[in-house]
Amino acid sequence: MTQLHKIIAAVAGIGHIKGGGTVAAMLYCVVWFLLPERFSSSWWQLPVIAGILVVGVWSSNRVEIGWGKDSSKVVIDEVAGMAITLIYVPANIIFLLTGLILFRFFDIVKPLGIRSMEKLPGGWGVMADDVLAGVYSLVVMQLIIFFQLFATAK
Repeated sequence: MTQLHKIIAAVAGIGHIKGGGTVAAMLYCVVWFLLPERFSSSWWQLPVIAGILVVGVWSSNRVEIGWGKDSSKVVIDEVAGMAITLIYVPANIIFLLTGLILFRFFDIVKPLGIRSMEKLPGGWGVMADDVLAGVYSLVVMQLIIFFQLFATAK
């Protein structure tokens, strides 16, 4: 297990602190929110998420040898899930906090088949449950945004 994989999987050490998954998701939120608004709802999110997923699966596979299956130290999966949650969400603090709450709810409670994703082998299982939690959060976020826009258009 190389030091690089430990740094990536634990997102520069965040995975070593209590509540690291929430902290990692919040860190992504801060970075996303500080970007100029034209970037927060832009096409760049999709290749960034793809990169996070590839590197996350790769590093999660490598650290599993020393840290064990789906170690709590691995928080790159929370970054991926939070990134998915915020796809095409307007840069608005209320939407951002709503997305964070939704993602952490789906990630912690693991309803609707999310828990079964953990059974996938290696890094795939580590990342897949958070990806699905992010997809569910994204769907709910987009519905909230749609109905909010619909309500204000009247």
